[in-house]
Amino acid sequence: MTVLQGASVVLGPTLTEDIPALAAIRATPEVRARWRGEDDLEAEIAGDLEDPGTICLTIRYGERIVGMIQWYSEEEPDYRHAGIDLFLDPAVHGRGLGTDAVRTLARHLVDDRGYHRLVIDPAADNAAAIRCYEKVGFRPVGIMRQYERGADGTWHDGLLMDLLAAELRR
Repeated sequence: MTVLQGASVVLGPTLTEDIPALAAIRATPEVRARWRGEDDLEAEIAGDLEDPGTICLTIRYGERIVGMIQWYSEEEPDYRHAGIDLFLDPAVHGRGLGTDAVRTLARHLVDDRGYHRLVIDPAADNAAAIRCYEKVGFRPVGIMRQYERGADGTWHDGLLMDLLAAELRR
């Protein structure tokens, strides 16, 4: 995997030495509310890196690690597509870095990897994430009812969004 250069961010393969910084971001209340996780977030992230079905990329802004973006693929020829997920340090929210990271990865997946369709599935009540993804060209497909269990034990809706290659806002 090569390093991907965005307008402001750089996406590079997540390395073992990135784990402590990523775990600290995952531990922030804003991120933990969406991504949750076990008590040992470093071990959980290390486990994510070992998953052959998920490609993890560290998001850097300048010299600072500000988050992680990951992607997976469905390779069955009749259903081929890729999916994206990410978390970003709340200290840099509102600067367009999430949009830049998603756009940079989406360009790579469409232009270099040949995917014609990408999906992403934010929580239905995560308005900031939805706005971010819409800026890149993702469109709502529909509500996935009771899609994920929240930290409070209740089920919450998710929003399925997709992007066709021709809709990517470069």
